[in-house]
Amino acid sequence: MTSKPGSPGRIAQPTRPTDYLITPCAPLDRTFEMRFTSTPRGARLARRLAAHRLDTWGIPYDTCPHDAIVSVLAELTANAVRHGHVPGRDFHLRLQVTAHSHTVRIEVTDTRAERLPPRPDALRLPDAEDSGGLGLLLVAGLTARWDWHLRSDGPGKTVWAECALTRPT
Repeated sequence: MTSKPGSPGRIAQPTRPTDYLITPCAPLDRTFEMRFTSTPRGARLARRLAAHRLDTWGIPYDTCPHDAIVSVLAELTANAVRHGHVPGRDFHLRLQVTAHSHTVRIEVTDTRAERLPPRPDALRLPDAEDSGGLGLLLVAGLTARWDWHLRSDGPGKTVWAECALTRPT
Protein backbone atom coordinates (compact mmCIF):
# COMPACT_ATOMS: atom_id res chain seq x y z
CA MET A 1 0.00 0.00 0.00
CA THR A 2 1.31 3.41 -0.87
CA SER A 3 0.42 6.65 0.80
CA LYS A 4 0.80 10.26 -0.10
CA PRO A 5 3.42 12.26 1.70
CA GLY A 6 1.95 13.95 4.72
CA SER A 7 -0.91 11.46 5.08
CA PRO A 8 -1.39 9.75 8.42
CA GLY A 9 0.69 6.63 8.90
CA ARG A 10 -2.13 4.47 10.17
CA ILE A 11 -4.95 2.86 8.24
CA ALA A 12 -8.48 3.88 9.15
CA GLN A 13 -10.60 0.95 10.30
CA PRO A 14 -13.92 0.59 8.48
CA THR A 15 -16.92 1.02 10.72
CA ARG A 16 -19.65 -1.58 10.91
CA PRO A 17 -22.84 -0.39 9.21
CA THR A 18 -25.76 0.15 11.53
CA ASP A 19 -28.61 -0.58 9.11
CA TYR A 20 -28.50 -4.29 10.03
CA LEU A 21 -29.94 -3.73 13.50
CA ILE A 22 -33.44 -4.97 14.25
CA THR A 23 -35.00 -2.05 16.07
CA PRO A 24 -38.65 -1.22 16.76
CA CYS A 25 -38.67 1.42 14.03
CA ALA A 26 -36.64 -0.51 11.42
CA PRO A 27 -38.99 -1.72 8.67
CA LEU A 28 -36.51 -4.30 7.41
CA ASP A 29 -37.64 -7.81 6.65
CA ARG A 30 -34.83 -10.28 6.00
CA THR A 31 -34.86 -13.71 4.37
CA PHE A 32 -32.21 -16.40 4.02
CA GLU A 33 -32.88 -19.52 1.93
CA MET A 34 -30.60 -22.37 0.99
CA ARG A 35 -30.56 -26.08 0.22
CA PHE A 36 -28.30 -28.36 2.22
CA THR A 37 -27.27 -31.97 1.85
CA SER A 38 -29.45 -34.24 3.93
CA THR A 39 -26.56 -35.28 6.18
CA PRO A 40 -25.45 -34.37 9.70
CA ARG A 41 -22.82 -32.16 8.09
CA GLY A 42 -25.52 -30.34 6.09
CA ALA A 43 -27.58 -29.78 9.25
CA ARG A 44 -24.53 -28.44 11.07
CA LEU A 45 -23.69 -26.08 8.20
CA ALA A 46 -27.29 -24.83 8.09
CA ARG A 47 -27.15 -24.07 11.81
CA ARG A 48 -23.83 -22.26 11.59
CA LEU A 49 -24.79 -20.17 8.56
CA ALA A 50 -28.14 -19.23 10.09
CA ALA A 51 -26.49 -18.28 13.38
CA HIS A 52 -24.10 -16.00 11.54
CA ARG A 53 -26.91 -14.51 9.47
CA LEU A 54 -28.97 -13.77 12.59
CA ASP A 55 -25.99 -11.97 14.10
CA THR A 56 -25.52 -9.80 11.01
CA TRP A 57 -29.24 -9.00 11.05
CA GLY A 58 -29.00 -7.60 14.58
CA ILE A 59 -29.89 -10.64 16.67
CA PRO A 60 -26.47 -11.05 18.28
CA TYR A 61 -24.71 -14.20 19.40
CA ASP A 62 -25.12 -15.15 23.08
CA THR A 63 -28.52 -13.52 23.49
CA CYS A 64 -31.64 -15.41 24.51
CA PRO A 65 -33.49 -14.85 21.19
CA HIS A 66 -30.46 -15.91 19.14
CA ASP A 67 -29.86 -19.04 21.21
CA ALA A 68 -33.54 -20.05 21.11
CA ILE A 69 -33.81 -19.57 17.34
CA VAL A 70 -30.62 -21.51 16.68
CA SER A 71 -31.73 -24.34 19.02
CA VAL A 72 -35.07 -24.65 17.20
CA LEU A 73 -33.37 -24.50 13.83
CA ALA A 74 -30.87 -27.16 14.90
CA GLU A 75 -33.67 -29.48 16.01
CA LEU A 76 -35.70 -29.03 12.82
CA THR A 77 -32.70 -29.55 10.53
CA ALA A 78 -31.59 -32.62 12.52
CA ASN A 79 -35.11 -34.03 12.20
CA ALA A 80 -35.05 -33.39 8.43
CA VAL A 81 -31.84 -35.41 8.22
CA ARG A 82 -32.92 -38.18 10.60
CA HIS A 83 -36.59 -38.61 9.67
CA GLY A 84 -36.95 -36.89 6.28
CA HIS A 85 -33.87 -38.15 4.46
CA VAL A 86 -34.35 -39.50 0.95
CA PRO A 87 -31.10 -40.60 -0.75
CA GLY A 88 -29.96 -38.03 -3.30
CA ARG A 89 -32.35 -35.32 -2.06
CA ASP A 90 -31.50 -32.20 -0.06
CA PHE A 91 -33.46 -30.35 2.57
CA HIS A 92 -34.34 -26.68 2.23
CA LEU A 93 -34.01 -24.07 4.96
CA ARG A 94 -35.84 -20.75 4.94
CA LEU A 95 -35.21 -18.22 7.71
CA GLN A 96 -37.24 -15.03 7.73
CA VAL A 97 -37.18 -12.09 10.12
CA THR A 98 -40.29 -9.94 10.04
CA ALA A 99 -39.43 -6.68 11.74
CA HIS A 100 -42.93 -5.23 12.12
CA SER A 101 -44.22 -8.28 13.99
CA HIS A 102 -40.89 -9.01 15.75
CA THR A 103 -40.90 -12.67 14.71
CA VAL A 104 -38.46 -15.07 13.15
CA ARG A 105 -39.94 -17.86 11.06
CA ILE A 106 -37.96 -21.03 10.43
CA GLU A 107 -39.08 -23.43 7.70
CA VAL A 108 -37.35 -26.74 6.98
CA THR A 109 -38.58 -28.73 3.99
CA ASP A 110 -37.64 -32.32 3.23
CA THR A 111 -38.85 -34.73 0.56
CA ARG A 112 -40.24 -37.57 2.66
CA ALA A 113 -44.02 -37.49 3.03
CA GLU A 114 -44.63 -40.87 4.68
CA ARG A 115 -42.88 -39.98 7.97
CA LEU A 116 -44.92 -37.17 9.49
CA PRO A 117 -44.40 -35.48 12.84
CA PRO A 118 -47.27 -35.27 15.31
CA ARG A 119 -49.45 -32.18 15.32
CA PRO A 120 -48.62 -29.65 18.06
CA ASP A 121 -51.75 -30.55 20.04
CA ALA A 122 -50.81 -34.26 19.90
CA LEU A 123 -47.35 -33.96 21.47
CA ARG A 124 -46.77 -36.16 24.49
CA LEU A 125 -43.97 -36.77 26.91
CA PRO A 126 -41.94 -39.81 25.86
CA ASP A 127 -42.10 -42.97 27.92
CA ALA A 128 -39.19 -44.02 30.11
CA GLU A 129 -38.19 -46.62 27.49
CA ASP A 130 -38.07 -44.10 24.66
CA SER A 131 -34.58 -43.06 23.63
CA GLY A 132 -35.72 -39.84 21.94
CA GLY A 133 -38.78 -37.76 21.32
CA LEU A 134 -37.90 -34.62 23.26
CA GLY A 135 -36.93 -32.53 20.24
CA LEU A 136 -40.38 -31.30 19.26
CA LEU A 137 -41.16 -30.63 22.93
CA LEU A 138 -38.12 -28.37 22.92
CA VAL A 139 -39.42 -26.68 19.77
CA ALA A 140 -42.85 -26.22 21.36
CA GLY A 141 -41.29 -24.72 24.48
CA LEU A 142 -39.04 -22.25 22.65
CA THR A 143 -41.45 -21.00 19.99
CA ALA A 144 -44.62 -18.96 19.90
CA ARG A 145 -46.13 -21.57 17.56
CA TRP A 146 -45.13 -24.34 15.22
CA ASP A 147 -46.74 -26.84 12.86
CA TRP A 148 -46.17 -28.65 9.58
CA HIS A 149 -47.85 -29.07 6.21
CA LEU A 150 -47.39 -31.24 3.15
CA ARG A 151 -45.57 -29.63 0.24
CA SER A 152 -47.79 -28.41 -2.56
CA ASP A 153 -45.00 -28.46 -5.17
CA GLY A 154 -43.71 -31.99 -4.69
CA PRO A 155 -43.29 -34.84 -2.27
CA GLY A 156 -42.45 -34.12 1.33
CA LYS A 157 -43.35 -31.73 4.10
CA THR A 158 -42.40 -28.42 5.60
CA VAL A 159 -42.04 -28.07 9.36
CA TRP A 160 -42.16 -24.45 10.49
CA ALA A 161 -41.78 -22.58 13.74
CA GLU A 162 -42.14 -18.93 14.75
CA CYS A 163 -40.04 -17.38 17.47
CA ALA A 164 -41.04 -14.07 18.99
CA LEU A 165 -38.35 -11.45 19.41
CA THR A 166 -38.72 -9.52 22.62
CA ARG A 167 -38.96 -5.80 22.14
CA PRO A 168 -35.99 -3.86 23.47
CA THR A 169 -36.64 -2.04 26.73
